[in-house]
Amino acid sequence: MPLSQQPAVFLDRDGTIIADVHYLAEPSQIQLIPGAAAAIRRLNQAGFRVIVVTNQAGVALGRFSEDKIDAVHERLSALLAESRAIVDGYFFCPHHPQGIVEPYAQVCRCRKPEPGMLLTAAQEQNLDLERSWMIGDKVSDLAAGAAVGCQTILVRTGHGSAVTEPLSPALYRLAGIAADLGQAVDLGPCRQRESNTESPPL
Repeated sequence: MPLSQQPAVFLDRDGTIIADVHYLAEPSQIQLIPGAAAAIRRLNQAGFRVIVVTNQAGVALGRFSEDKIDAVHERLSALLAESRAIVDGYFFCPHHPQGIVEPYAQVCRCRKPEPGMLLTAAQEQNLDLERSWMIGDKVSDLAAGAAVGCQTILVRTGHGSAVTEPLSPALYRLAGIAADLGQAVDLGPCRQRESNTESPPL
């Protein structure tokens, strides 16, 4: 009998969980955004799988290797563990159409706003995309989430502070705009889970 699918919260990395330092290549550069670790812990406690999906065009542009990304994610997991927070999976896109390193210089299906990373994660981790969420600081994050049926939330950290255009709730399946990841988690996934577990009135 197949295992039941699990809901997930997909998180952008730079500008959502950690400070966007522009082509982060060294684990020592990681700066957790205040409240991010606690927010991820709340998602863990609420029963969501936590999946990081991140564009890493620096590989295609020759700025760092895939090994550097793995080292950064190992360090990020260690920092989160200090707050008893867990990321269940990391997925990254190393491609860019203007890249200079083969075979990464290409148009792909995984670079957000394309939904390839979310689809791969859903297949590998048996996720229910329609009960899942995408949280990020760019419109491309919202577009990737909406493309696979997730509800989405924009955070104002990172590039989110520069998003000024009106965002269509229908187009992006947008549940709201939050100051940071902590507020986003309370606004969306955790509130939804609490309402689903409330006892029906007598």
